[in-house]
Amino acid sequence: MDVGLVARPSRVQGPSPVILLDTNAVIWIDGNHERTRALLKQRGPFFVSPATLLELQFLAELGRIRLRAGLAAIVEDPRWEIDEPPVAGWFTAAAEQSWTYDPFDRLIAAHAILRRWRLASSDEGVLGHLRASERLPL
Repeated sequence: MDVGLVARPSRVQGPSPVILLDTNAVIWIDGNHERTRALLKQRGPFFVSPATLLELQFLAELGRIRLRAGLAAIVEDPRWEIDEPPVAGWFTAAAEQSWTYDPFDRLIAAHAILRRWRLASSDEGVLGHLRASERLPL
């Protein structure tokens, strides 16, 4: 079924580590938080999970966060790309993350694991369940 979506070519090139930004990393980058300055000095590339977009929308609807320019601006932000992993493998990997009952943590951690990317996060609960090569603490 063609829904009119056009995939953007990936910027992944060379040996730079690929980094998946978790929800708090995106919030902090959007708000220019000082804990993200060192992260932004890295070359990236940076990616965001569709699960992060959904979590951001939930948090905004609950009044827990306010995005400066809305979710559409997050999607279009040139500092990162939205990555869409194959759903069957992604959800299978998420089902294996039995250390949490938070569906967003499961999906975002599984996304990074499935792609073999590093996950940028400040969430100690998530970071504690990833190998050193899979995490990038903020």
